[in-house]
Amino acid sequence: MRRRRVLSTAGTLGVAALAGCTDLFNLEERAFSAPPVVENRPNAVYYPSHVEQMQMVGMATEGAYACALSYTYPHRFWLVTGTHTNRVTIESADTMHLMVSLWHRDSGTVISDVAPSVRLTGPSGETVSNTPWSMLSQPMGFHFGDNVQLPQEGTYDVSVAVGAPSATRTGTLGDAPNSLSFDFTLDYARSTLRNIEWRRLPEKQGTRGAIAPMDMEMLPAGTVPTAEAMPGSVRGRGSIGDADLVATNLDDATRFGGSEGDTYLAVSPRTPYNRFPLPAMGVTAIVEDTEHDLTETLDPTLGLHYGVVPNADPTTVSLRVETPPQIARHEGYETAFLETGTVQLDS
Repeated sequence: MRRRRVLSTAGTLGVAALAGCTDLFNLEERAFSAPPVVENRPNAVYYPSHVEQMQMVGMATEGAYACALSYTYPHRFWLVTGTHTNRVTIESADTMHLMVSLWHRDSGTVISDVAPSVRLTGPSGETVSNTPWSMLSQPMGFHFGDNVQLPQEGTYDVSVAVGAPSATRTGTLGDAPNSLSFDFTLDYARSTLRNIEWRRLPEKQGTRGAIAPMDMEMLPAGTVPTAEAMPGSVRGRGSIGDADLVATNLDDATRFGGSEGDTYLAVSPRTPYNRFPLPAMGVTAIVEDTEHDLTETLDPTLGLHYGVVPNADPTTVSLRVETPPQIARHEGYETAFLETGTVQLDS
């Protein structure tokens, strides 16, 4: 498994000291050890084996954007390639699961179309560099995260660098900068990590459903509107691979590259139960027998969606998922949202 991290050292911390860090952070010394993966998991969203809290490092802002840094116990998770998953296991030297959340401050829109990088500089001058994965979890929704290996306890200066967006952005999100940088101070102590609360879910694990999203005052909810609250005229909804898809028509397509008299078709794929948006998909709309490739778009009102200005009034719409969400999954999501196929929307 390719690990997206680099460790370099400086100052007085030598190779011999680093060689012993595997024992220092051995899984046996942790108060938490992940329960076994649930057996007989459904090909759908399900309750995971356990749930834990997280430790907030802090929040930083630059211009119209905000970034939060947090961590919890090291996690197993699943990478997605096409319609297949590849499990990333917890390594003995993994210290914590580090998480980055990005959002637009005014609208609360969670930013999913970038690839942030993280650099941690430790108390002895050693550095740990990491490019976290785009991922989805039931408590947090979309975020960037990875297991990291810190060589020692102490205070780390953390820099999060964010590059240019890859999706179309509209409205107040349209002036996105090509780069952003956020700085944090992380005080790492094993005792703090061990005190993060967690609990098993023996009665619910493996059954269909989802943990409720975390209620964090510092972070936006990260959800998309209910079908009933979607802007415009909702044309219907369907489901593929346990992903809910809601389609709506907006009468004015100006901010989406059309004209005031054009109709804009927006398709909003989301998780069931928690309504988290699903990025990095390939979606085609069939409108009056004409196929349209939909463009992944971040909009302050619609949130993340896939849209097009069709050349016909989109009254009869079918949707085809060409590529499922190409994002990593935490437990409870790794068996869902992996199917392709076509669905006729029910009005």
